[in-house]
Parts: sequence; C-alpha cells; structure tokens
Amino acid sequence: MVVGVLRLELILQAPQSLKEKRSIVQKIVGRCRSRFPISAAETGLHDLWQRSEIGFCMVAGDEATIHTVFLRIQDEIVRIGLAEVGDLYQEYLHF
Repeated sequence: MVVGVLRLELILQAPQSLKEKRSIVQKIVGRCRSRFPISAAETGLHDLWQRSEIGFCMVAGDEATIHTVFLRIQDEIVRIGLAEVGDLYQEYLHF
C-alpha cells in the first residue's frame, strides 16, 4: 500500500478579498474531488488573498498510479484557469 501526499501552492489572480479567494479555492477543491479519487483541503496560507495552499492525499497499490493522478490534478488546475501552480511538494509513504 502506498500513500501519496501532494501539497500545491497556488497563485490566484482574481480575488480582491478573502471571500472571493475562498470561493475560488472551493471551486478548485470541489472539481478535483469530483474528478479524481483523492481527498483534498485548503491547508495553508489562509490569510493571503492571492495565494493558497491545497493538500491532496491518495491511497493506491503502487506509486506510479498516484503520481499519474497527481500530474492530472496539476493539469486540471491549470486548465480551469483560476490559478497557477507556484510550488509543489510530493511525498510517497510505502507500507
């Protein structure tokens, strides 16, 4: 069993308030949850208007499957056009 963790720092262009930022982040998280077999949540940078940190987690039988889904998540976020991927961190835990 492999647990994959992906942490993305997103750069948001549009929000002019924290309320607008939360709306954008909820759209991104909701879309990723509905399209991929992952758990997701906003995990950091809560007080900044134009930056957000989102954490994703997935469990699978092998690392390659998780890595493929994480790449598709990044592509989906870029395709949506609401944010750019700034920094990312990936970790795989093998049990």
